[in-house]
Parts: sequence; structure tokens; C-alpha cells
Amino acid sequence: MSARVFVAAAIGAGLMACAQPPRSENSAASSADGDPSTRFIGVIGARSQHAPPFLGVSETNFYCLRSFVDRQTGETRHQVYVSDSYTGAERHWDAARDGAGRPLRVLEISRVKIGCDGDCSYAEEFAANIPESELRTDPRGLKVTFSAASGAEKTILVSENQIDAQLAAVNAQRGKAPAVSSYK
Repeated sequence: MSARVFVAAAIGAGLMACAQPPRSENSAASSADGDPSTRFIGVIGARSQHAPPFLGVSETNFYCLRSFVDRQTGETRHQVYVSDSYTGAERHWDAARDGAGRPLRVLEISRVKIGCDGDCSYAEEFAANIPESELRTDPRGLKVTFSAASGAEKTILVSENQIDAQLAAVNAQRGKAPAVSSYK
């Protein structure tokens, strides 16, 4: 088995373990819906590609909105989540800014060296916290630019339809939690 085929198989197997069923751009799915013992309800928006699938593996190089509703307090946190797989110099995504240039808090979720066959390949997962007011600001959508320690930049454009679907799904979940307040 060639190194590229092995890498593609390894990526596919890892991503399939946490794959979601496909949804249209105008939908979002909730986790922990039926389990009242779970403190947080996760609302995961529709996936969109930010780059071509890595080595042809369809579950790579995507982004989505993620929201977490605290069942006890009603507090809600929103994120733009990104999965990025690539070959070449390690990027190490560690900063983000909104469309107006204001810094956003970045969460580095995982960074894995997939393998090296000449050039090395990496898979990184990261997210930027987005205040709800920012999701509601521009009717044309949301722009988040991520920066990497390597100097690379990646701009993610979240559509108005994705935001509307996410906020509708979050509002439905908030009805299942007590007092409602949003992360700012």
C-alpha cells in the first residue's frame, strides 16, 4: 500500500468515527437532546468546504457553526469550527479576527501529524468563539480570518442561511434550559 493511500485511509477512518449525517445548508443538529443528565446541549450546523477534500477524503477541510447551550444557566456559546488537512509546513492555527479586524478567542482543538512521505501531512481542528451579537450583526453573513504561526491565513465565510439555521436551532434548545443569557 502506498503512503498516500495509507494516509487517505487513516484520515478517512479517523474522521468517520466522528462523522455526522449529511444535512442541508439550512439545518442544524443537536446532541444530548434526549439525555437530561447532560449539562450542555451541542448544536452543530451544516458543514461547508473551505478547501477541496484532502486526498479525496470527503470528510476533510470543512467548517461549521457550533453552539453549546448550558441546560442549568441557559448561557450559550457559539463557535466557528474548522477542520483543516494539508501537506507541507505545519501551520499551527492560533489566532483569528472578525470581519472588522477585532480579535477572537481561538481554541486549538487538535493537531496531528498524519505522516511524512517527502512532505509531511497534518490535520488540525480549531475554532473561534463568536459572540451572538456578532452572528446577528451583518445580514450578509459572517467573516472570520484565522492566522497561523507559519504566516498562513484562511478566511471562512459563514452564510446568512447557516447563521439563521443555527440561531433557530439554538432558540429551540434554549426552551429546554432555564434562564437564557448569551455568551458575549
